[in-house]
Amino acid sequence: MTNEEWLYARDGLVREIVHLGFPAELGQKIAKILGSPGAIERMTMYLQYSGVQSVEMIVDEALAIRSEIDTWREKKEAQESNAAYNMLLWYGLDDGEE
Repeated sequence: MTNEEWLYARDGLVREIVHLGFPAELGQKIAKILGSPGAIERMTMYLQYSGVQSVEMIVDEALAIRSEIDTWREKKEAQESNAAYNMLLWYGLDDGEE
């Protein structure tokens, strides 16, 4: 993720939030919470197609997206840890002796 990608996604989200009649600061805060261009673009699409009518709906969706991202990361970390543990069980510790 480059800084330009993040800024471009953030600016699109802010434009959409302002278009819906909400303050630009809300878009900036939501972008910060989401953290990645992909998540920000997902939120922007949600706003474009959902007919959002309240700040609560926007915040709820942003928190749901963030929660899904966090869950996915935790799952990946657990899979990597499990793979390393299985390798340890299979090959044992390499203590330099043969």
